Amino acid sequence: MAAPDALRATFFEECEDLLSRLSEGLDQMAKTGTTPDIETLHAVFRAVHSIKGGAAAFGLTALVEFAHVFETVLDLMRAGALPLSAPAVQTMVRASDVLSDLVAAAQDGGSDPPQMAALFLELDLLAEQGPSADETEDTFDFQPLPILIPESDAIDTPAPPAEAAFVITLAPLAELYAHGHEPGALLRALARLGRAELTADIDAIPPLADLVLSRPHLRWRMRLSTAVPREDIDSVFDFVGEDAEVSVTCLPAELPTLAEKQPRPPQLAPALPLRPVPDLGGTVASLPMSTTIRVDLDRVDRLINQIGELVILEAVLAQAVSNAGLRDDSDLATSLAGIRQLAASIQESVLSIRAQPLKPVFQRMQRIAREACDATGKQVRLVMIGDTTEVDKTVIERLADPLTHMIRNSVDHGIEPPAQRAALGKPPTGVITLSAAHRSGRVIIELSDDGGGIDRARVRAIAETRGLVTPEAVMTPADIDNLLFLPGFSSKEEASALSGRGVGLDVVRREIQSLGGRVTLQSSPCQGTTFTIALPLTLAVLDGMLISVGRETMVLPLSAIVETIRPSSAQIHLLGQTGRLVANRGELVPIIDLAECFGFAPIDDMDRSVLIMVESDSGRRAALAATSIHDQRQVVIKSLEQNYGTVHGIAAATILGDGRIALIIDPEEILRTTAVDPPAPFPSAPRLSAHG
Repeated sequence: MAAPDALRATFFEECEDLLSRLSEGLDQMAKTGTTPDIETLHAVFRAVHSIKGGAAAFGLTALVEFAHVFETVLDLMRAGALPLSAPAVQTMVRASDVLSDLVAAAQDGGSDPPQMAALFLELDLLAEQGPSADETEDTFDFQPLPILIPESDAIDTPAPPAEAAFVITLAPLAELYAHGHEPGALLRALARLGRAELTADIDAIPPLADLVLSRPHLRWRMRLSTAVPREDIDSVFDFVGEDAEVSVTCLPAELPTLAEKQPRPPQLAPALPLRPVPDLGGTVASLPMSTTIRVDLDRVDRLINQIGELVILEAVLAQAVSNAGLRDDSDLATSLAGIRQLAASIQESVLSIRAQPLKPVFQRMQRIAREACDATGKQVRLVMIGDTTEVDKTVIERLADPLTHMIRNSVDHGIEPPAQRAALGKPPTGVITLSAAHRSGRVIIELSDDGGGIDRARVRAIAETRGLVTPEAVMTPADIDNLLFLPGFSSKEEASALSGRGVGLDVVRREIQSLGGRVTLQSSPCQGTTFTIALPLTLAVLDGMLISVGRETMVLPLSAIVETIRPSSAQIHLLGQTGRLVANRGELVPIIDLAECFGFAPIDDMDRSVLIMVESDSGRRAALAATSIHDQRQVVIKSLEQNYGTVHGIAAATILGDGRIALIIDPEEILRTTAVDPPAPFPSAPRLSAHG
């Protein structure tokens, strides 16, 4: 039997999936308005119902009580007794936020969210708009269903004058239990409709040695005498869907007449089509087993580290074969090539295990946008595109804070107040678009708004007032935009709940840079602003090109390289005293000497160098001058900040096949911090050496 702590951890893991389904369903309901898809409403109800049932098992009283009133409102909507309106949907959206907070509080041992009482009251008021308490009764209780024996086990419930008799068979599938439903609750709901005689069928239960615990074997047969119409019986199975095999057959039989007549239960929404149940006397068909398993993330991390060591060992063997002078067609070299391909395939498969869609973190931004709108009084609609884009799980976990700051910045600074937007001829509701896509071996996340854009004159004036720039400084629009990323910069005169304390975008840049990514900013007056984040697909391996810079071997990421050039003297043009340009494909591209950037002796003769054309995420191009190019290979990324410290122009480090350490160049930072004029060494950059 699993330990209680393990069961509790599993419950909270399942809550993450259920809350995600709840958020997705409520978003869909908000889009469809007052005519939601009944399946969406059922899915939302099942998510809340499953959370409530699991919380009850662990005695989480606050979570159970709130989920119960939330579930009551949803059940009334499913029954058609409570109309669905835009305010009701907004109340449920806020209630889902509180439910998420309650789950987090129960998991971490924190206190209940302060807005819980207000939402509890709002849900109660919504529920009061449905039938009164004496017209309906709660269909859920925590009393377990009594053990059913093979013989007839009658549930003697007084029934109204009989008009028909029904034979109902129920055969639960594994999915019914997986989704948190209980057959006993269905049987009790049927028994309340009239006089029921219940029999449990145990013929399909195999001997204990052949018993498969994940496969349900119990089935039930009920004979129900009732005056309610067939639709009321079918409605009991509305939310079951295809999770059970159900059959309802009407028998033209005369039933005894009872003296007392009970009030008729409220008519629910039309039932969904039910699957016919097969002959109960046969054997149970094999049920499809789950194709997914939950694996501890630490185990995956260890496996990825071992794969990285395998890649390094393969490089060591390749270096040993090369040093031995063996031919490329030798048996050893051929076998080594096969090992290299196999290692690459295993590495790709293992890394795909960590790949997760961005959907969970994107859905979290819906709540951030709602809270920002409530704090500012603005109207904003968040549009999400490409939330199925997959990224390394480590990257996803660290994206929440940067995206939170960016969403708040867009609402607080970007989107204008409704009155101002109306005066400009814009819709009162602003639009923020959050999109993600794979591009050139990287993940590109864009956050754009249709607000007023950046007031660059005001930004520069604030920067001059705070001493961040001098009045004489010549700055391009892009330079002014980058001032927003400086620590302590804020365009708010008064601190608010969202901004005005000098923190935000500088946190965004630092966090994205720590992930090996870059964030850029583009803005047009009265058109809006777009933030672009470029991230690596994974933080474990990198396809790179080995080059020589001075006396050192370094790695240049392959995703940034456009082409390589062996220039002639006719292609090199001087600019100013020492600046140089190369003519390539009809354009002049600035040359950046990598050796000079990193404190080595500069390259005097460009004719004997190799120029590597690179392009930044913003589209800027430059030619990086290197001494020579060795080859292309896949390298394992090792953090330089954790093991040494931050070095400008260097993203990380790796271990080569001969055991030497090679530094991985950050071309984005080199292009961003190096001007077209002669490239001065990076500020306080040490003289780099992989040998110490």
